Amino acid sequence: MDIILKQDVELLGSKFDVVTVKDGYARNFLIPQGMAVAATTSNLKVNNEVIRQQSHKAVKAKEAAEAIASKIEGLTLKLGAKAGESGKIFGSVNSIQLADAIQAAGYDVERKQIHLSDDAIKELGAYEATLKLHKEVTVTVKFEVVAE
Repeated sequence: MDIILKQDVELLGSKFDVVTVKDGYARNFLIPQGMAVAATTSNLKVNNEVIRQQSHKAVKAKEAAEAIASKIEGLTLKLGAKAGESGKIFGSVNSIQLADAIQAAGYDVERKQIHLSDDAIKELGAYEATLKLHKEVTVTVKFEVVAE
């Protein structure tokens, strides 16, 4: 069965994609959950018109993300944390603290866009995080966790 996705579905497709799935998956899960609609002729025409209108906005969003990425790329941040003599941090440093530090540096980044290699950092040292600013734009940020 062909369907049009109304939102991003992991391992299936992005919003406005036309995909083929099994009938039961579409009828029993995707359509009742509001994640998709059937790909009828009229729905396809509406979808194509929406895609045409959204394409201009998407180009602007990608350009803005690329501009932010070029500025952030050379950025090195220092995060302060209370630590013991052995270098272990009391608590941990996670994406929330990193997002606050990036915003303090003057860039608008949400914590959901930040992906750390570890879920939480528990020792002093230098680390890297990946920022996914757009579907096609990612940038690596270097940061250092230092003792306060």
